[in-house]
Amino acid sequence: MTKKLDLNTPLKKATPITTAVNVALCMLMLGLASCASNHPNRYHSDTLASANEPASPHEKTLTAEFVYKYLVGEVAGQRGEIGTAGAIFYDLARAEQDPRLAERAAKIAAYANIPNLAVPAVKLWAELDPTSTEAQQAMTEMLIATGRLNEAEPYLAQLLVKEESRAGGFLFINSLLNRSPDKNAVLKLVQSLAKPYPTLAEANFAVAQAAYIANQDTVALNALSKAEDTRPNWVIAALLKGQVLFRQSPNKAIAFYYEYLKVQPDANEIRINLAKILVNQKQYAAAKAEFPAILDHAKNSQENNTAEIYAIIGLLSFQANDYNEAEKYFKQAIDNNFKDTDQIYLYLGQTAEKQKHDVAAMSWYNKVPAGPRHLEAQFNLANVIARTQSTDKAIELLDNLEDLNVEQQILVIKAQAALLSKEKRHQDAFELLDKAVKNLPNTPELVYDYALAAERVGKFDLMELELRRAIAEKPDFAAAYNALGYSFADRNIRLKEAISLIEKALTLSPNDHYMLDSLGWAHYRKGNLDKAIQYLEQAFNINPDPEIAAHLGEVLWQKGEYEKAKKIWNDALTADPENEILLITANKFKS
Repeated sequence: MTKKLDLNTPLKKATPITTAVNVALCMLMLGLASCASNHPNRYHSDTLASANEPASPHEKTLTAEFVYKYLVGEVAGQRGEIGTAGAIFYDLARAEQDPRLAERAAKIAAYANIPNLAVPAVKLWAELDPTSTEAQQAMTEMLIATGRLNEAEPYLAQLLVKEESRAGGFLFINSLLNRSPDKNAVLKLVQSLAKPYPTLAEANFAVAQAAYIANQDTVALNALSKAEDTRPNWVIAALLKGQVLFRQSPNKAIAFYYEYLKVQPDANEIRINLAKILVNQKQYAAAKAEFPAILDHAKNSQENNTAEIYAIIGLLSFQANDYNEAEKYFKQAIDNNFKDTDQIYLYLGQTAEKQKHDVAAMSWYNKVPAGPRHLEAQFNLANVIARTQSTDKAIELLDNLEDLNVEQQILVIKAQAALLSKEKRHQDAFELLDKAVKNLPNTPELVYDYALAAERVGKFDLMELELRRAIAEKPDFAAAYNALGYSFADRNIRLKEAISLIEKALTLSPNDHYMLDSLGWAHYRKGNLDKAIQYLEQAFNINPDPEIAAHLGEVLWQKGEYEKAKKIWNDALTADPENEILLITANKFKS
């Protein structure tokens, strides 16, 4: 199945390493300056100087040359020439072997987003001040960001030496490593770091977490068992175990959570996750049975998160198709001062749409003021207008949005193209995107949408060309690999390559239900029915999407499992009676 991109997908064009380095730069700058600053050339003395005190020249006797260069650096910073300032302080740090100047150069480079300066500056800072936790952590982040895990290991090990911070360090390690694309290498590294601490629950948990991310469930469960031996009934470990078991079988996760709650009935995080899985598995009555206990715990706890719990239960009720209850809980979240009211307005608008209360839905969307959620609200409002009035009016609404930056303009074009495609005006959508890729800064995500639009108008060669361009610009673009592979499979061509492309997508985005569906469909086209059912059932267990239901039912039918296929189609049609692909598939075989 081709995966649709979220309208809020980040659009910044970057390679995986550049992206990772930028994240490391942001982490270095935490507490000093916003990583998302729109004014990278504006000089901030508080940012560019040391975190605690202004940088000062080295206390040893100063040469005239040093003083001159130092002042030139200061003046460059004041004039907004931050890259120049950073380079000057880096050169001074090397010449003087002063860790404070190296730190300053590193933070200037981070603030100005200059990886080529930040990496050597951080390295110098760490070398000159080996006792500085901040320097060592910054160096670690840089090595990880550039994929040098073996070099990062001694720095990570050093961060774990102190007993008082070791447990927290292990809980933090996987968040440091999560952008590394080689998940098996990450697991191997975490196992090596944990080896000296076999009885530390947090060390075993870190191994389990890395193993889960690397799709090595047996390793994960073994590590969690060791963590359980030294820290029984640890909630964080139980949550992870539930995730691992869910991947094997949702029923295993449900049974585990029920057993855990018998021993720890106040573990509200576990109960919430149990309710989520029950909803996912359409066991709505069982899920709703957990709501009173979840709410009672929230009201009686000292965490003061009642509003958040109302919002969560509202979402679960929405997913369970109980829209009246969802509306009630969302309003209670507002009444209890939920901090993100605009998000609740969006939920209430979506709930009203499901109840076919379109006027109310538009009213909720119009409540969202200018701010981070306004554009999403306008997209939702446009969808209602397209459905109840006309697509052209919806597009006009989006055309009239003001004060949009380039990224937001691209999002608007993507939304307009989606509206046109939904009405099967595929040529209009293609022309809109064709103009956009010529007139606006190209991003892999925009190219991706253009490629899919080309496919819908039968321009398959162009689609393939553009998807390969998106992949070249963003080599970790899992959705693009998947879309190309699925297109081949759906047209029953180049099936070996299709499977290879989809498998590549799954290495980049493990357990994505769209991509599992694609892989199952490709194996079906190749005649591998058992493999097809395996992947399609895995996808369906993660998300019983109607298109996955259509595919799974078709393969089961071809395998001779007619009753099972009909049940899957009927259940899916009950939930989504107007889904075109599902209706076509079910009618084709049932007739």
